[in-house]
Amino acid sequence: MKIKDIKNYQAKTKLEKAVKKIILNHVYKGYVCGFFEDLLNHGCVSGMVGELIYYHDTVKFYKKYKEDITELLYNFLDSCGISCPVEIFGDAWDKEDPLAVEQTNQNLIAWFAFEETARNIAYDLGLEL
Repeated sequence: MKIKDIKNYQAKTKLEKAVKKIILNHVYKGYVCGFFEDLLNHGCVSGMVGELIYYHDTVKFYKKYKEDITELLYNFLDSCGISCPVEIFGDAWDKEDPLAVEQTNQNLIAWFAFEETARNIAYDLGLEL
Protein backbone atom coordinates (compact mmCIF):
# COMPACT_ATOMS: atom_id res chain seq x y z
CA MET A 1 0.00 0.00 0.00
CA LYS A 2 1.16 3.51 -0.78
CA ILE A 3 0.40 6.92 0.68
CA LYS A 4 -1.48 7.85 -2.49
CA ASP A 5 -3.88 4.94 -1.81
CA ILE A 6 -4.84 6.58 1.46
CA LYS A 7 -5.06 10.02 -0.16
CA ASN A 8 -7.39 8.60 -2.81
CA TYR A 9 -9.56 6.80 -0.25
CA GLN A 10 -13.11 8.14 -0.42
CA ALA A 11 -14.19 8.69 3.19
CA LYS A 12 -17.89 8.09 3.76
CA THR A 13 -18.33 9.94 7.07
CA LYS A 14 -16.88 12.94 8.88
CA LEU A 15 -15.20 10.50 11.26
CA GLU A 16 -13.52 8.67 8.38
CA LYS A 17 -12.34 11.99 6.92
CA ALA A 18 -10.80 12.95 10.26
CA VAL A 19 -9.12 9.57 10.74
CA LYS A 20 -7.81 9.63 7.18
CA LYS A 21 -6.31 13.09 7.76
CA ILE A 22 -4.62 11.98 10.99
CA ILE A 23 -3.28 8.83 9.32
CA LEU A 24 -1.80 10.92 6.52
CA ASN A 25 -0.07 13.08 9.17
CA HIS A 26 1.64 9.97 10.57
CA VAL A 27 2.55 7.76 7.63
CA TYR A 28 5.60 8.20 5.49
CA LYS A 29 6.97 6.44 2.45
CA GLY A 30 7.77 2.84 3.20
CA TYR A 31 5.97 2.83 6.54
CA VAL A 32 2.29 2.79 5.54
CA CYS A 33 1.69 -0.85 6.47
CA GLY A 34 3.85 -0.47 9.57
CA PHE A 35 1.71 2.38 10.84
CA PHE A 36 -1.45 0.29 10.58
CA GLU A 37 0.25 -2.74 12.15
CA ASP A 38 1.54 -0.67 15.07
CA LEU A 39 -1.82 1.01 15.59
CA LEU A 40 -3.81 -2.19 15.46
CA ASN A 41 -1.35 -4.10 17.64
CA HIS A 42 -0.66 -1.42 20.25
CA GLY A 43 -3.56 1.02 19.93
CA CYS A 44 -3.91 4.69 20.65
CA VAL A 45 -3.10 3.99 24.28
CA SER A 46 0.54 3.63 23.15
CA GLY A 47 0.65 7.36 22.39
CA MET A 48 1.48 6.83 18.72
CA VAL A 49 -1.37 9.12 17.62
CA GLY A 50 -0.28 12.47 19.00
CA GLU A 51 -3.66 14.05 18.29
CA LEU A 52 -5.31 11.60 20.72
CA ILE A 53 -3.05 11.47 23.77
CA TYR A 54 -4.60 13.89 26.25
CA TYR A 55 -8.15 13.82 27.60
CA HIS A 56 -8.67 17.34 26.27
CA ASP A 57 -8.05 16.07 22.74
CA THR A 58 -9.84 12.73 22.99
CA VAL A 59 -12.94 14.29 24.54
CA LYS A 60 -12.98 16.97 21.84
CA PHE A 61 -12.65 14.25 19.15
CA TYR A 62 -15.43 12.23 20.79
CA LYS A 63 -17.80 15.19 20.95
CA LYS A 64 -17.03 16.42 17.44
CA TYR A 65 -17.72 13.02 15.83
CA LYS A 66 -20.17 11.68 18.40
CA GLU A 67 -22.90 10.84 15.88
CA ASP A 68 -20.58 8.77 13.66
CA ILE A 69 -18.86 7.24 16.70
CA THR A 70 -22.19 6.22 18.24
CA GLU A 71 -23.22 4.49 15.02
CA LEU A 72 -19.84 2.77 14.74
CA LEU A 73 -19.99 1.55 18.34
CA TYR A 74 -23.58 0.38 18.02
CA ASN A 75 -22.80 -1.54 14.81
CA PHE A 76 -19.71 -3.09 16.41
CA LEU A 77 -21.64 -4.19 19.50
CA ASP A 78 -24.42 -5.59 17.33
CA SER A 79 -22.04 -7.47 15.02
CA CYS A 80 -20.31 -9.04 18.02
CA GLY A 81 -23.56 -9.95 19.72
CA ILE A 82 -22.76 -7.97 22.84
CA SER A 83 -24.91 -5.43 24.56
CA CYS A 84 -22.73 -2.96 26.42
CA PRO A 85 -19.33 -1.28 26.12
CA VAL A 86 -17.98 -2.90 29.28
CA GLU A 87 -17.78 -6.12 27.27
CA ILE A 88 -15.32 -4.39 24.90
CA PHE A 89 -13.34 -2.27 27.34
CA GLY A 90 -13.38 -4.50 30.42
CA ASP A 91 -12.08 -3.00 33.64
CA ALA A 92 -11.02 0.21 31.87
CA TRP A 93 -14.72 1.09 31.43
CA ASP A 94 -16.14 3.16 34.29
CA LYS A 95 -19.31 1.24 35.13
CA GLU A 96 -20.55 4.23 37.10
CA ASP A 97 -20.74 6.16 33.81
CA PRO A 98 -22.69 3.87 31.44
CA LEU A 99 -23.68 6.73 29.11
CA ALA A 100 -20.10 8.00 28.73
CA VAL A 101 -20.83 11.41 30.19
CA GLU A 102 -17.41 11.63 31.84
CA GLN A 103 -14.06 11.96 30.12
CA THR A 104 -12.67 8.52 31.03
CA ASN A 105 -15.23 6.62 28.97
CA GLN A 106 -15.27 9.26 26.24
CA ASN A 107 -11.51 8.77 25.95
CA LEU A 108 -11.91 5.00 25.55
CA ILE A 109 -14.61 5.43 22.95
CA ALA A 110 -12.56 8.00 21.01
CA TRP A 111 -9.62 5.59 20.88
CA PHE A 112 -11.92 2.74 19.87
CA ALA A 113 -13.46 4.87 17.11
CA PHE A 114 -10.09 5.91 15.72
CA GLU A 115 -8.69 2.36 15.78
CA GLU A 116 -11.81 0.74 14.34
CA THR A 117 -12.14 3.37 11.62
CA ALA A 118 -8.46 2.94 10.71
CA ARG A 119 -9.02 -0.83 10.63
CA ASN A 120 -11.99 -0.35 8.29
CA ILE A 121 -9.98 1.95 6.03
CA ALA A 122 -7.12 -0.58 5.87
CA TYR A 123 -9.60 -3.34 5.08
CA ASP A 124 -11.30 -1.26 2.35
CA LEU A 125 -7.89 -0.60 0.81
CA GLY A 126 -7.10 -4.31 0.78
CA LEU A 127 -4.42 -4.23 3.46
CA GLU A 128 -4.24 -7.58 5.22
CA LEU A 129 -3.32 -7.23 8.87
